[in-house]
Amino acid sequence: MTTDSATVDTFVGPLTVISDGRSVVRLEWHISAEATDVTGPILTEASDRSDPIPTAAAAASDPILVEAVAQLRAYFDGRLGDFDLPVDFGQISDVARTVLTTLAEEVPAGTTVTYGQLAEASGTGIPARAVGGIMGLNPIPIIVPCHRVVAGDGLGGYSGGLPGHELETKRRLLEFEDALPQPLF
Repeated sequence: MTTDSATVDTFVGPLTVISDGRSVVRLEWHISAEATDVTGPILTEASDRSDPIPTAAAAASDPILVEAVAQLRAYFDGRLGDFDLPVDFGQISDVARTVLTTLAEEVPAGTTVTYGQLAEASGTGIPARAVGGIMGLNPIPIIVPCHRVVAGDGLGGYSGGLPGHELETKRRLLEFEDALPQPLF
């Protein structure tokens, strides 16, 4: 499988989106030496420098990547709430695929859902704890918004973000979407 990628600077760190030409297959935080320096700023406003963009050859052969970059920029500029991109979760179980698809289709920007509510909405019959595990396996965070899944009594966990800043990343994304559950203030 041939893939192309591009990195977008955001207020939660640089994100690299990866496409196989048919779908977005991954989104991950771009870890640099600067990002792992615990003494320096980690989560800041997006920088003013230009985002790396796909090369002309990649752009010509991978319109999905170009659209993914455009939608990520629109999301982080506050002009887009939900993504409309083809995604491929890769080699995951049918249950995990169903839960992630339910999340992407039924939990819009500005809202949250508990692990238990998502388990029920998915119709898979799995317990809330299993949903937490599936969220941790999500290969396409933000686009498939696992940050919108919270615990019944708090923020819950989050495996996205730069190392050591995972829950801060989740909180910032929910604040950005004006979706931080009231009891968490």
